[in-house]
Formats: sequence, structure tokens, C-alpha cells
Amino acid sequence: MNRFTTRLAPLLIGAIALAACSDNKTKPEPTTTRTVSSTTTASGGTKSTSSSTSTTAAPKSGARTGGKQAPLPDSTGIASCDEYLASYKSCHLAAGIYARDQIESRYELMRTSLLRQSQDADMRDQLSNRCTSLANQLKEALHGKSCADVPAPASTR
Repeated sequence: MNRFTTRLAPLLIGAIALAACSDNKTKPEPTTTRTVSSTTTASGGTKSTSSSTSTTAAPKSGARTGGKQAPLPDSTGIASCDEYLASYKSCHLAAGIYARDQIESRYELMRTSLLRQSQDADMRDQLSNRCTSLANQLKEALHGKSCADVPAPASTR
């Protein structure tokens, strides 16, 4: 019986942990309800009324609507983020973090991410701290070098 208990104990602990987590309710998705009513009159003078109600989930913020995304602004409007993006290419090249041929695509990904987050009210408040942190990490990776110290491209010969 002791061997049975030692094998069963981890399963019971796991089941209890899952049960404890199962009562966490997620935030309900916002919905839109639309009711359409129509009245028709038959030739005998009788009236008929019909009603139709449909409920749909509202699109999440930042989600695509109609297959298109809102155009991105030219800047985030957050000084630490705009400064980080302005120095991104030269500083990453100087630090040697990415290969030269990867800098442009990585810059575009970072720029798009920061610009989209600057448009999201839930993310915007945290964005200044994120950009400051990114800039500090980049400064550490430079090991005292200037962002102007960009190595010359490797020869293809």
C-alpha cells in the first residue's frame, strides 16, 4: 500500500493544482448585438412581425479589420523609442550584434513592432520603459564603442 501511495501522490498533487487553476476566468470578449425587426401585411389585412438578433465578437484592438491594418505613423511619439530607432542600424552594426545583411530586416521588424505598440493604448504606457531598456542593452553591447565606429563591409573578393 505504501508503494501505491507514493505513486499516487504526484498525480493527486497535479490534479489539485489543475483544479485550483481551473476557476480562473478569462475576460469576456466584447460583443456587438444587432436586432432587425420587420413587419409585413398580408392581403387579408393580417400583420406579421419577425425579429432577428445576431451577436458577433468585436475585433480586438490592433486586429485586422476588412483585411487591412491601420497605417503606421512616422514616429512613436515617445522620445526614448524614437531615439532608439534613430540609432538602431549604426549602433547594431558597430556592436556587431547582427550580420550586415540582417540589419535592415531586423530594423524594420523592430520599427513596425514599436510603431504598432505606440498605437495600442494598453501597451503605450509601458513603451518608454521598454525602449529605455533596449537602449541600455545596446549600450552595454557596444562595450564603450561609439555607434559611429561601424566596421567596413567585408570584401567580396
